[in-house]
Amino acid sequence: MRRLALLLTVLSFIALPATARSRVVLLQFSDYHSHAQPFYSEGRAAQGGIARAIGYLAAERRKGALVFNGGDMVNKGSPAWSDKYRCAEWSWFNGIVDAMALGNHDPDYGAEVFNGCREPLHYPVLSANTAGFSASATFRAGGVRIGVFAVAGSDFPALVKSSGFAFTDRVAAAREIVRELRDRDKADAIVLIGHESTEDDEALARAVPGIDLIFGSHSHLKEELRRIDGTRTWFLSPSQYLTYISRVEMTFDRHKLVAVRGRLVRVDASLPVDRTIAARVATMQRDLEADPDYAALFQTVAVLKEPMTVEQLAAHVVEVMRERAGADAALSTASSFRQPLPPGRITMEDLRASLPYDNEIVVKEMRGIELKRLIAVSAARKGTDNYAYMTVPGAIADDHVYQVAATDYVANVSPVYAEFFKQARRTGLRVRDEFRKSM
Repeated sequence: MRRLALLLTVLSFIALPATARSRVVLLQFSDYHSHAQPFYSEGRAAQGGIARAIGYLAAERRKGALVFNGGDMVNKGSPAWSDKYRCAEWSWFNGIVDAMALGNHDPDYGAEVFNGCREPLHYPVLSANTAGFSASATFRAGGVRIGVFAVAGSDFPALVKSSGFAFTDRVAAAREIVRELRDRDKADAIVLIGHESTEDDEALARAVPGIDLIFGSHSHLKEELRRIDGTRTWFLSPSQYLTYISRVEMTFDRHKLVAVRGRLVRVDASLPVDRTIAARVATMQRDLEADPDYAALFQTVAVLKEPMTVEQLAAHVVEVMRERAGADAALSTASSFRQPLPPGRITMEDLRASLPYDNEIVVKEMRGIELKRLIAVSAARKGTDNYAYMTVPGAIADDHVYQVAATDYVANVSPVYAEFFKQARRTGLRVRDEFRKSM
């Protein structure tokens, strides 16, 4: 009996670490922007597609994964799917998505439409610094508690045009929510699911200790798992339009987070397809293309012999802006260029997907020394959505006066560049139209 008791004691110590350890899978997608159909991306045809994404996410959800949506499910003006169907897909994620962040484009059609979209959802829409929204939610998975919250980025007051949305300081809100999730809700890990730029995400991680993981969103960047410098916060960003889904595995030992692994899951033909959703999307797309209000968007406007990468597109567009405006230099932020153009037949809808914002060209006179400072500001933001693609003269004289063309977004909204373009002259020229004429 004494030997049996000793053996049982030894076995209990051996078994304890295994039973105390648990693993939780977290999945996140963001900035879907009504891209229901597969599309051309990263030199590959037929990437993305909501039927594939739902097939994969639903299967992982049945295995116990938590699934989050970083916001920006619609985009007024492009694609046409968004304008015709608006939030039709939001309820398709009922029973799959656990929580959604409020994105800056989600209110594009006004507060009344947004509230109608929100009403049938079985999952909460979160935003800690937006009036009228829940700040956070806590989920049990794998024997641990995962606290989740979202914030509206620093640029929301400028980007959200709909009335009825009021925003407060995101850092103060995050600090309070992190404290509540730890102290009140006893969260074992805290996750930010959206919706702000990568630069704001990194600044928030440094200003608010205690955030274990940030899922990137608003900047549309593709970034593998990394630690944010100067913090203990992990970061992973899945690009845009359901091109990728972020997947993170958190390992806990006695409720302590001890390991984080993550990767991006490509949404392509290798994923299982939800056939019901696929059939629904096919029918809706046929109806869209047959609708007299949208049919012209699907007619050929150009034919490309070679594909055009986002970088090539940006370089060409800013040169067209400079030329059409009669300027010496031109620039547009990386956020203006969203998709490459495939080889072959190009429709207006393809152009709208690549250049989704109907920006006007404006022109500002500035001295060479100021133009040099503008170039330096852009260079410091290489790799972010605030980086500006530019075409500039080869030699810039400090005292010479230059005509500099930009988009009205750069001049009126951008938190980085607007100071350079105060009282810029409007031209009446639209960037997308001028690019189309140049093809």
